[in-house]
Amino acid sequence: MLTFTVRRLVLAVPTLLFISLVIFLLLELAPGDPMAQVPLTVPPEVKEKMREALGLGQPMHIRFLKWLVQFFWIEPQILIDNIFGTGLAEGKLRVLSWQTRSPVMDIVVQRIPQTLWVVGTAYLVGVLIALPIGIYSAYRQYSFFDQAGTFVSMIGFSVPPFFSGVLVIVIFSVNLGWFPSIYDTTLKVHDWDSFMLQLRQMVMPVMVLALQITAQISRFMRASMLDNLNQDYVRTARAKGLSEYIVVMVHVLRNSMIPVVTVIALGVPAIFGGAIITEQVFKVNGIGQLLIGAIQANDLPMVQTLTFIFALLIVLFNIIADVLYGILDPRIRYD
Repeated sequence: MLTFTVRRLVLAVPTLLFISLVIFLLLELAPGDPMAQVPLTVPPEVKEKMREALGLGQPMHIRFLKWLVQFFWIEPQILIDNIFGTGLAEGKLRVLSWQTRSPVMDIVVQRIPQTLWVVGTAYLVGVLIALPIGIYSAYRQYSFFDQAGTFVSMIGFSVPPFFSGVLVIVIFSVNLGWFPSIYDTTLKVHDWDSFMLQLRQMVMPVMVLALQITAQISRFMRASMLDNLNQDYVRTARAKGLSEYIVVMVHVLRNSMIPVVTVIALGVPAIFGGAIITEQVFKVNGIGQLLIGAIQANDLPMVQTLTFIFALLIVLFNIIADVLYGILDPRIRYD
């Protein structure tokens, strides 16, 4: 298993390099000019100097290689400097945002906690709700609980977050006045009252995201459980006199989790992408809103870095899912 993990990590390097090249080329070929928002009163020679200051006067391949060095070499050194107090990256040029002229990763690090508060909580809540629903729906197939779970899942799949987000704002914020409609990113949790305020403002965005997560994972869990409940080993376990709890929660559940692990693992980067809409609706000042603002301002370094981070999450959680296969199913061996 260790050899397989190391091999997958090594193979992930050329994959990520290719992804970064594709992202860079797509952004380079996309229409738009970072100088388009500069006032018309600015002389052309000043605009040209501004373009050179942003690095736009260099050839495409030079700019791509500089971005690779800055992202894969200088930024890890910055992280080491911040942790251990060293000076490895002192004076070295970092990836700068065209919009703010600040290091891109510094801005991302500032925004990530807000996204993790909402997205991380929503994903955890969604998974913890979806797994029991899927298990019990499969065990009690065609029961009232199963029919109700199917109905709720259909709603979760069908209703987009930009509609469900506005709907919960109208119901729980405007009409009932239970929760704030706008997420206050400046709130600092330092006592019980501020913690309760944080929970209150998280309820609606977490509710919207958790509904989608629960709908997806519960359906996969139910289908996988139904497939395994009809297998021969289940009848054999029951014939041996094992309790129904052991049969379902140990033997069936472990085998059923193998395909569900893929959905859960790959759902993590997907929910970060889905949170972009939710952050816009609830005004959460996270990386989703940062990406939208960067696209509108034609801030290519910011857009390139954020999209590459999403791709990095997909590759990483693919590896995690493959490793979990071998843990859940002893028949799987990575030789």
